[in-house]
This record gives sequence, structure tokens and C-alpha cells, in this order.
Amino acid sequence: MTRFRNIVLAICCLALVATGESQAQSKKKRAKAKKEAAQATVPATQPQPSEQEQQLSEALFLDGLKYFMLEDYKQALGFFQKAYAVTPNNAALNYKLAETYLLLDNPKAGLPFAQSATTQNPKNTYYYLLLAQLHTEQKQYTEAAQAYNDLMRNVPDTEQYLFNLAELYLSQSKYDDALKTYDRIEKRYGALEQLSMNRQQIYLRQKNVGKAIAEGEKLIAANPTEIRYLLAQAELYNASKKTDIAIETLNQALRLEPGNPFAHLMLADLYRQKGSLAESEKQVKQAFASTDLDIDTKVRILVDFIRQLPNPEIEGVALQLVDLTIASHPEEAKAYAVAGDLQTIAGKKEMARGNYLKAVKLDDSHFKIWQQIVLLDAELAQSDSLVIHSEKALELFPNQAVFWFYNGTGHLIEKNFAKAVKSLEHGKRLSASEPELAAQFNAQLGDGYNSLKEYKKSDEAYEAVLTHDPDNEHVLNNYSYFLSLRGEQLPKAKAMAQRLVQKHPANPTYLDTYAWVLYKMEDYNGALKYLEQAIAYSEDAAIVEHYGDVLFKLGKRDEAVRQWEKAKLKGEASAFIDRKIKEKKLYE
Repeated sequence: MTRFRNIVLAICCLALVATGESQAQSKKKRAKAKKEAAQATVPATQPQPSEQEQQLSEALFLDGLKYFMLEDYKQALGFFQKAYAVTPNNAALNYKLAETYLLLDNPKAGLPFAQSATTQNPKNTYYYLLLAQLHTEQKQYTEAAQAYNDLMRNVPDTEQYLFNLAELYLSQSKYDDALKTYDRIEKRYGALEQLSMNRQQIYLRQKNVGKAIAEGEKLIAANPTEIRYLLAQAELYNASKKTDIAIETLNQALRLEPGNPFAHLMLADLYRQKGSLAESEKQVKQAFASTDLDIDTKVRILVDFIRQLPNPEIEGVALQLVDLTIASHPEEAKAYAVAGDLQTIAGKKEMARGNYLKAVKLDDSHFKIWQQIVLLDAELAQSDSLVIHSEKALELFPNQAVFWFYNGTGHLIEKNFAKAVKSLEHGKRLSASEPELAAQFNAQLGDGYNSLKEYKKSDEAYEAVLTHDPDNEHVLNNYSYFLSLRGEQLPKAKAMAQRLVQKHPANPTYLDTYAWVLYKMEDYNGALKYLEQAIAYSEDAAIVEHYGDVLFKLGKRDEAVRQWEKAKLKGEASAFIDRKIKEKKLYE
């Protein structure tokens, strides 16, 4: 809200003086005062006051001004109203009453006083401005426009307020009136750059691209070396499907400023529209090679590429663009982060993790980047890196359960079972309110406690998972297998393993587990059947060794030895494999 400054010059004068604009005041104080202020109406014209009445009014007015300057508008209004009761036909007093009501957020009450002020003194600029503002505050835009027009008609050299009038028309979307006002401005002040830009924006809002282009040509003619006008004009030509003219306009811009990245970006889009993909790629690479194209713009474009992946047609150029981004912004963490995002989707996991690590070296505050790092460690099966990176992440985010999960998992793979269980238990406590995450912790804890031979805790962890998720494949497989190795609760182990093979009859790991449970239950023919199915899908060393064990139990010793020898060649067989082969006996 525009405020008007007080320009009272004579404090000791007995005559009332005209006042100007006042300073901006506290909104809170105005609101409070508004509640307490009494509304006033403009009484009918009274006879000319006597000299004594005039002096009284002047004294009351000056007292009101004191409170006004102290921002105590309630007290000020009271004195102004008393002065008004004595001298209602004073223009300055009417103006001050109107202004006070405006500052009390009561423009409706102030409007008649402002109207009276302009009537009594039609040559005061500030009176019209206040009147226009009071109308505007009440959304009486037509009346506000009339106040501006009255001002310029009655007060000489006030054409600068044509700009206010134009803005008023624009705020109401009265574009034709705004254009007419711009014509008046141009007639008074001559051709102005801002006028052409404003006209162009109006034409675009009116969807009159032809006139917007014509106005743009005027701008270029008046400012032939201003590259931003050429870029804006190219956009307009593109919008009107004049692709070739848009390209020529951009080339004109590049002749003025070779290497302008925004021109190259626009050319890349235009050539893509024309189907010239090679040229489009060339242009976008030139834009990305420029340090003048800011990192945020590059990231936005790369994010758009990411949304389109996987797509072999754009993957190559996208990967080149992230390299160019890093080359032109080597100290920007977000350059490496977006490169990691894109490379992850493109399957370049090692490369992606490397860039994520560079990103956190520059800025280690982003949780999601650390999460991507440990996730890639797990996907790359690099448990040593998983432990190291999850520990670094935990230094920064100690209350994030996910990092405790990955840390525990890393230690579990590295066979640091005590450390694994400690991390997993801590993370499980943090995830108490998230059943899904807690189940994942319990699944890993079941494995960890089993490795520590704390079977009761292991079984409890597995049971907690199955209570929440009866079909959890990891737990059904490991729980049943570990029970079979211990020779405990074999019927229960069989039921869990059977449930898995019924749902996944082509999974060699699940077939091997079920076969081993049958083996421990001395159902060797059943075990042989399922191991033969497993070997048809995978010749994993453990499966092949189990197959040999079953053959031995069925009295096929030579065949068993051959399977053990094959398992040894594949590696990762049991610790008894050499004795089995050498002594041609079964050891468990």
C-alpha cells in the first residue's frame, strides 16, 4: 500500500496547510487502531467559521498531526474529527482524514474525505493519488483510473502517472486500455524500450503472436546488438511454427555473441523438431561445454533426460552431457550427483558410485546421495566398501535406520557376526514404528544370530518376520535350511521349504533347500528328485555337492565322488569336500 509523506512545514502557523505523502506505518498498529476508531461521515457544508473557530480547528489539527507522526492513528483521528466538526471545508484536513482512514485499513470511510479534498483543491497531485489508492483498495478500478485521468487533466506536468494508469489496466486484464495508455506515454515521452516489451507481453496474453513478433522486430531494430531480444524473438518464431526463421535469428545472435549457451540450447531444440538429431546433439553439447550456462539449468535438462531413461536413443548423448557438466563445473557437488543418478539408471554402477563419492567429498550433507552409495555397494557385492561407506554415513546421520541396516548387512557378509548383530539391533530399535523396515532387520538378525549359534534369538527373529510377512522368501529359505542343518523341527522346516518350491518351482536355491530338508528327514529319493531339478537350472557348487551326498546315501558311491569332484572344481564347496573325495566317504 502506497503511503504519503507529510509535508507540513509551519508548525506554529495559525493557518492550516496542505499536506503531502506520509511515511509507511506499522500494519499491526493500524489494525489495532482500526478496531477502536470511530467511523465518521461528511456532514453538510457549514457556514464560514469565525476567527475563534478557525483558531480552535488549527490547534486541533496540529495536535492530530503530532499523534499521526507518532503512529498513534486512533488519537490522531479523534483530533482530526474534532477539527473537521469546526471547519469541514478545508481540503488539507479532508485529505488528512482520508489518509488516516487508509492507514487504519478503512478505505471506505476515507473515500468521501478524499473526494471532498479533490473537489476543494483540484490542483493538488497528492489528493488524486490518495483518491486513486482508496478506490484501488476497494477494487473500484474504474473509479481509480478516473482519478488518475482527472489528475492528469487538472494538474500540469503529471503525465508520469500514465505508467500507474497502465499498470492499473493491466491488473484488470484491460489490455486494450493499457495499449491506449502506452500510446499516450509514447506520444509524451517518445519511443521507450520498456513500452515495446510491455506491448509484446500484452499481445502474447491476447494470443496475438503476429503483433508480438512485429513488436519484437521493432525492439531488435532499435537495439540491434541486444542479444536477449534476438533470443526472445526466436522463441516467438518457434511458437508460430516458423522454425527456419527462428534458426536464422539464433544464428544472428551467435554472430554477435559466439558460444552463447542459450542460443545453442534453443538451436538444439529446433533441430530436434526438424529431425536433425546429429545437429541437435552438437548444439546441446556446445551449450553444456560452456561455463556460462549455469549448473542449475544443466541439472534441470539432465533430470529431463533421466525421466526418459532407459532409452538407447538418448542414453549416449545423456552420458556425454554429464561428462561435460562435470568438466565445466568440477567444484559443484550437484554435477557429480546428477551424473551418478543418470549413470545408475544406465547401468554404469561403478562409474555412478565414483561420482556419488566425489559429490559427498564436496558436500556430504545429502542423505539421498549416501543412500545411493551404500545401495550401489550392495548391488556391486562389495561388502568391504559397504561397511566403510555406511560407517561414514552413520557419522553424519546416526538416527537413520537404513544406514544401520546396510552396515549390519556388510558386516554379516564379511562374517563379522557380532558387529553385524550389534548394528542390526540398533537399527531395529530406530525402526520400531516402521513394521516393514523392522521385518528386514529381523530377517538379517536371524542370519546373524544363527551364525553366532544363538539359535533361540535367531528363531525368534525369523518368527517375528513370518508373523508380519508369512511369505517372506528370505526367511522361509534360510530358516528352513538352518533348521535342517541343526536337525531340529524338521516337519516345520519341510513345510516352509515346500511352500517356497510350490510358489517358485524353477528357483534352484529353493529346490536345493527343500531337497536338503528331505535329505535330513532321510527321504533320499525325494531329495534326489528335487536336486536333479535344481541342477537343471544351476550347477552351483553347493547344489552339486548335495547331489553327491544324496547319491552316496542311495549307494551310488562312484557317481557321488564324481559329483564331489565337480563341486570342488567349481569352488565354494564345503570344508569336507577334500576328505569326501579322498576317502570316498560321506562327512557332514
